Amino acid sequence: MASLTLAEVHRALVEHPPSRLPERLPRRAAVALVLHADGPDLLALLIQRAERRGDPWSGQVAFPGGRAEPGETLVETAVRETSEEVGLDLAAGAELLGGLDEIQAVGRSRPLGLSIQPWVFGMRGVPGPLRCSEEVASAHWLRLRDLLDPAREVPYPYEFEGRTLELPSVRLEGLVVWGLTYRMLRTFAGVLSSRRPAGRP
Repeated sequence: MASLTLAEVHRALVEHPPSRLPERLPRRAAVALVLHADGPDLLALLIQRAERRGDPWSGQVAFPGGRAEPGETLVETAVRETSEEVGLDLAAGAELLGGLDEIQAVGRSRPLGLSIQPWVFGMRGVPGPLRCSEEVASAHWLRLRDLLDPAREVPYPYEFEGRTLELPSVRLEGLVVWGLTYRMLRTFAGVLSSRRPAGRP
């Protein structure tokens, strides 16, 4: 995928508003796909979740995010969780570029009563140092074009009920992106690839 600007990402997201699940699930969550420009490239923020008992996504690579609190919009959820998990203040230092399709969460190959809304943010300047909470093992700025490159896709062996399933994934800089985060990235790639050239009606 050719180099993109934040303005082009914003335009693509405006042209493709996010879809919603047909039914509202009992619980809601949001994640932040945070981008910032690094020369000709855009970098995306991903975290590796800490290993935690009872967490269905323990140790997985993900976007910052979590469950919504009462009375909170999902954009507010994404902003709050990003601040709590990596110390990045999106409310002060980023622009909301748009949203991706709402999806139903899956844990250990089973659908959960939880919806997830991804929101895409563009940093206005160079982000400061990240400060990982106890829920986050590490945080990484990765080149977006590499994350979206189909040539980097490899099978991920997943053990489920005594069987080994081969799921799609992307391997980059020692990280394996699969599952829900992989699905969000593929949706994002589809939105970007279908964008209209600037100036065309």
